[in-house]
Amino acid sequence: MTSLSTTANVSAKATPKYGAAFFEHLWRGAGVQAVAFALVGLAVFRIQPFIAAPILGLAILNLTWWAASVRTTLADAGLDGWGAAATAASSALAGIFFVLVALATTTASLAGTGNDAFVSGLNQLGSSLFVLSSFPRAMLVMAPTFGFWRAGLISDKQFVVGVALVVLGVLGGTTWIDGTVWSPDGLFARIIWPALGLAFVVAASRVQNRAPSTKTGF
Repeated sequence: MTSLSTTANVSAKATPKYGAAFFEHLWRGAGVQAVAFALVGLAVFRIQPFIAAPILGLAILNLTWWAASVRTTLADAGLDGWGAAATAASSALAGIFFVLVALATTTASLAGTGNDAFVSGLNQLGSSLFVLSSFPRAMLVMAPTFGFWRAGLISDKQFVVGVALVVLGVLGGTTWIDGTVWSPDGLFARIIWPALGLAFVVAASRVQNRAPSTKTGF
C-alpha cells in the first residue's frame, strides 16, 4: 500500500501543472475569448478608441491561437490539410484586422483636425479591406466545418449549416453596391455576416471541447 502511494505521489510530481492538457484547454477556449474581446473592444471603441485598440488586438491574437488549436485537433485525426487551411486563413485575417484597427484608431485621432478628405479616404480604405476580409473569414469557417465533419465531430445537419455559412461569407465579399443593403457599410456586411462569424467561432469551440485530447502539439 505504501509503495502504491509513493508511486502515485512521484507520478503526480512528475506531471507539470502547466503541461499539455492545460495549454490544449487554454487554446481550445481561445475562440470564445476572441469573441469576448471583440465584443468588448467594439463597444469601448465608440467611447475610447485608443483603449479599444489593445483589446481588439487581444481578440485577433486569441483568434489565431484558436486556429492553431483547430489545426492540432484535425492533424491528430489525420486531417492536417484542413487544419493548415485554418491556420492560413487566420493568418491572412489577422493581418487585415490589424491594419483595420490601425486605420480606425488613426481616423479617430484625426477627427476634427480639418483633414476631412484624408480621413474620408482612410475610411473608404478600411471599408474596402473589411469587405475583402470576407474571403479569409469564409475560409476560416470552411476549414473547421469540413475538417470536423470528416473527423466525425459534427453531424451532417451541422455540416450543412456550416457550408451555408461559407456561402454567405463568400457573398460578403461582393458587397460593393453603395446605397443598398449590399453596400460595404450595409446591414449584411457590417452586422449580419460578422455576427454569424462570431457565433460560428463559439460553436466550433464547443465542438472542440467535446473532442478527444490530442496526442501531440501542446
